[in-house]
Amino acid sequence: MDTHVLDELAARGLLAQTTDIDALRAQLDSGATTYYVGFDPTAPSLHMGNLVQLVTARRLQDAGHSPLILVGGATGLIGDPKDTGERTLNSKDAVGGWVERVRSQVERYIDLDRGQVVNNLDWTGDLNTLDFLRDIGKHFPVNRMLGRDVVRTRLESGISYTEFSYVLLQAMDYLELFRRYNCRLQTGGSDQWGNITAGVELIRRATGEQVHALATPLITKADGSKYGKTESGTVWLSPELTSPYAFYQFWLNSEDAKVGDYLRIFSLRLSLDEIDEIVAESEKTPAKRLAQRRLAEEVTTLVHGRDETQAVVNAALALFGRAELTDLPEAVLEAALAETPNAKLEAGDELPSVVDALVATDLVGSRSAARRTVAEGGAYVNNVRATDPEDPLPESALLHGRWIVVRKGKRSVAGAEIVRG
Repeated sequence: MDTHVLDELAARGLLAQTTDIDALRAQLDSGATTYYVGFDPTAPSLHMGNLVQLVTARRLQDAGHSPLILVGGATGLIGDPKDTGERTLNSKDAVGGWVERVRSQVERYIDLDRGQVVNNLDWTGDLNTLDFLRDIGKHFPVNRMLGRDVVRTRLESGISYTEFSYVLLQAMDYLELFRRYNCRLQTGGSDQWGNITAGVELIRRATGEQVHALATPLITKADGSKYGKTESGTVWLSPELTSPYAFYQFWLNSEDAKVGDYLRIFSLRLSLDEIDEIVAESEKTPAKRLAQRRLAEEVTTLVHGRDETQAVVNAALALFGRAELTDLPEAVLEAALAETPNAKLEAGDELPSVVDALVATDLVGSRSAARRTVAEGGAYVNNVRATDPEDPLPESALLHGRWIVVRKGKRSVAGAEIVRG
């Protein structure tokens, strides 16, 4: 007997909150249910936090239900209130462009032959203010709105009427999709629970009908702190904003305590039993990071495809001498070296020396230390042991005409870009 999709979501750690779960289960058991998840285009790409919603939507679709992916061309112009202060409003042209980019990203995860992308600007762009206040605003008691956590947090520092009213717009989306498509389930992150349940309540007040809501947990580190930001910034799904190599490395660096959770959440191909086996095997030899490698491969393949994933795996191997650097495409090599210490080295008639490269990339602290590293056999250029510390590197050492990879010992790798005047 197939596992019920709600039980599957729960077993994968994807159920944080729901409205009446028995009623939701009955709704899903009644036949193909139309559900929606929304994304506000407040940037030119979705990010790893949005990926949780995309895989959740895909699991529901694979269970036979019908997705609506809402791209918020209207709500993206406003922005959901945040705890730390008023958002900067983006221009209509910028948001319009981001709508199209997000729409194209969604197609990778959802079968649009059995679902569709909708834009809430279609029903709000020409909305009359008086109609909005009469038909939507009358269902929202101000005292309830003031009780929302984010509003209470912002009352002292101040919150604009624009952001205060965001919840009305998102709730109206659910009502509109209910009326247009008989949509009866909204999913989203647990940080959106107040907005989601506002839509449930609006539909009840406006139509008397019962609809449902499901929230996934926020992705956190082992200490409970939020993810979404790294030292280098947001982990984007767009390869132009986060290279596939950097994306792969992000997942490869997952904590031992969380890697099983991430595999359960993000892997669409692995069963729960397979994940348990991978984690158990990894725990026997944690230094090999078997679970992290499988996680990185699974999620990078999901987001960027199998060929791109193999390219970044090859790049990781090549940097440490286990594959040929000359086989790497220039873009892959450049992206890989961007994640290592790197430096630009000016070249005149002759190229810099290995000592110049070791010092410029901070693999060593001084020229004398660099010479000592070479003398001890611990310096490599393009995975070939260096023997001449001060001699200029040959032109043949340049990868794609401008890069060299320098390594100290087995683990310390850096890149140097040769710049000619």
